[in-house]
Amino acid sequence: MDHVPTLWTAAYAPYRPAAVRLVARQLVRLRCFMHALALTDHTPFGGY
Repeated sequence: MDHVPTLWTAAYAPYRPAAVRLVARQLVRLRCFMHALALTDHTPFGGY
């Protein structure tokens, strides 16, 4: 998983409101997906 310190803290900090944690977790997942998609586009046969 791709670690972005600000998003990671917001996504998993217990003192954050649930809505903020949910949105931050979705952004972390989206960033991880976009990173994997970029790797797939730039490597032969879709591998890593």
